[in-house]
Amino acid sequence: MIIIKNDKEIDLMRKAGKIVAETLLVVEKNIKPGITTAELDRIAEEFITKHGAKPSFKGLYGFPASLCISVNEQVVHGIPGRYVLKEGDIVSVDCGAIIDGYHGDAARTFAVGNISEEAQKLIEVTKESFFKGLEAAKVGNNLTDISNEIQKYIEASGFSVVRDFVGHGIGKDLHEDPEVPNFGRPGRGPKLVTGMALAIEPMVNVGSHRVKTLGDDWTVITSDKSLSAHYENTVIILPDGPEILTLVK
Repeated sequence: MIIIKNDKEIDLMRKAGKIVAETLLVVEKNIKPGITTAELDRIAEEFITKHGAKPSFKGLYGFPASLCISVNEQVVHGIPGRYVLKEGDIVSVDCGAIIDGYHGDAARTFAVGNISEEAQKLIEVTKESFFKGLEAAKVGNNLTDISNEIQKYIEASGFSVVRDFVGHGIGKDLHEDPEVPNFGRPGRGPKLVTGMALAIEPMVNVGSHRVKTLGDDWTVITSDKSLSAHYENTVIILPDGPEILTLVK
């Protein structure tokens, strides 16, 4: 069941979204060669809790950390730990926070120092594909109109769209209906209406779209070990167009 948010709930989600957006900016400032992913997780958790919120991910389904940090061929759900970031890595950071009963959720992929042209293009295409999809996030359109715009842009750029993991609704629960695929034919799925809250999150691979989960039962990697990037924002559908809640204005 899709839960439509009222004005009060949207305001609460704006508050959560702002904390997530600011957390990701703090994490970005600390990304450099020599820092461990565990240290980035610690920095994020301290920032979130200092602002009166709680990390959405910590303990969710048993996940052990506050951030999902996925490096290079890791797609999503990487567990922060002893890995030391090095020059040329790309690192996807997925962050969620809950405050006053409502969640915000967003992800970014960052460069660690100087990276390859291919890696830079991957990061840029992944981000831009979100905004291509956002253009279709209008009242009266169908959900997969968003999906189709994302897929078309990614594939026209020479990359592939992950199919095993998708975006989602969001609100009192981090994961609500509906699922938001990043691929598919337009004109399908529920109609978009005012008050619908979506976490739209393209996951993009340099090589094949196929992925597999490692033995820790969390970390998802590309099957061919090619690079992967991730970009996500929490979005509210409004009468005059979508509002992104997880970008600092």
